[in-house]
Amino acid sequence: MLRGMAGRASPALPALAAAGARRMTTANPLPATFMRGGTSKGIFLKRSDLPEDPKDWMPVFQGLMGSPDPIYRRQLNGMGGGVSSLSKICVVGPPSSPERASHVDIEYIFVQVGIEDGALDLSGNCGNLSSMIGVFALDEGLCSPRQVEGEVGLARVRSYNTNTDKVIDTTFPVSLSEDRHVAALDIPQVEMAGVPGKASRIVLQFVNPGGARTGKLLPTGNPTDVLEFENGSSVSRIPASLVDATNPTVFTTSQHLFALLGIAAGRESLGRQFTSPDVEAVLERIRQAGAVKMGLDPTAKAQPKIAVLSEPGSDEGDTDIVIHALSMGVLHKAVPMTVGLCLGVAAGVKGTLAHDIVTKARSRTETSHGDMLRIRHPGGVVEVGADIAEDGEVLNAQVVRTGRRLMKGVVWW
Repeated sequence: MLRGMAGRASPALPALAAAGARRMTTANPLPATFMRGGTSKGIFLKRSDLPEDPKDWMPVFQGLMGSPDPIYRRQLNGMGGGVSSLSKICVVGPPSSPERASHVDIEYIFVQVGIEDGALDLSGNCGNLSSMIGVFALDEGLCSPRQVEGEVGLARVRSYNTNTDKVIDTTFPVSLSEDRHVAALDIPQVEMAGVPGKASRIVLQFVNPGGARTGKLLPTGNPTDVLEFENGSSVSRIPASLVDATNPTVFTTSQHLFALLGIAAGRESLGRQFTSPDVEAVLERIRQAGAVKMGLDPTAKAQPKIAVLSEPGSDEGDTDIVIHALSMGVLHKAVPMTVGLCLGVAAGVKGTLAHDIVTKARSRTETSHGDMLRIRHPGGVVEVGADIAEDGEVLNAQVVRTGRRLMKGVVWW
């Protein structure tokens, strides 16, 4: 199964099919690069190396990742790692039209490969792997970087993501090698939660990220809604903020969730509660109810995401909010970066659950982290930023990532 962008016309598949000549047959093994971006790893492929019709990608991508794997969920027959953050593919190529080429350098589509069913989900983007699109494009000679004014040794690549119809800038250090720019990823500048050691700073900026899937920052027009869903033989209700920025996300709170379930969860057991099959099942029903309200396909597991928000504990004064996010029905070991960015935007919108929690947390500690929102997740802390105009338009959302080239060669499918 190949899932497109439910809820609106999909520009991704026609654009990819129309751009450039294709090989009549797909090589096996296939040229590929394996890279880490943020807290995800994925396979990066050139569009010109794939079948012209994306409908023919399924056997290739399933073979690359080792899916479907309904029994063991380990993807041992491929490059996948048995978790959603390791079952990802990016297909990169030049802009598919002269008009698009006039304002972006590169174009890409993100594919989430289902571990159990092998379904290809094109309904959203991956923020972590987006940080490496510019690096891959320079490595493959697909574009030339833009110079950053006033900054020596930095370059910027502007990309267009066909999943969300959005523009994304990545800025990173470069060096000259044989008269061409090469991304320098091993400068010990920053470290990020979930990844050991320091590496080069990659600034990832989503331009006008609101309405990535639905066309509206608040798809229902409300900062907070009450979702109704079947819970056993009865109908339950829970407050939720439905926000669409970088990727659509359903936000609820641990306070509302545990009250609904009759669970008394202390700070020390908070994370364990989200791995309970009963809690996971309820969160999936809430996610599906949110998807329907947002006008999205509730059966598409990749989008929207769902995240549970909590107030920081008394010993967490260095953070503004705590998040436990699920990806493909499983608790994420950190936070999907597009969910973190969406939370950064949501926290700046009055009336959302996120805004209420952050306002309360900052008033209690009398501290402020400026324009950056400090989010605690199961793997540590991440800072995200959002620039929101006075009229409520989200101008951009940004985060700092690191990345690393892991392998370049060929991969069998």
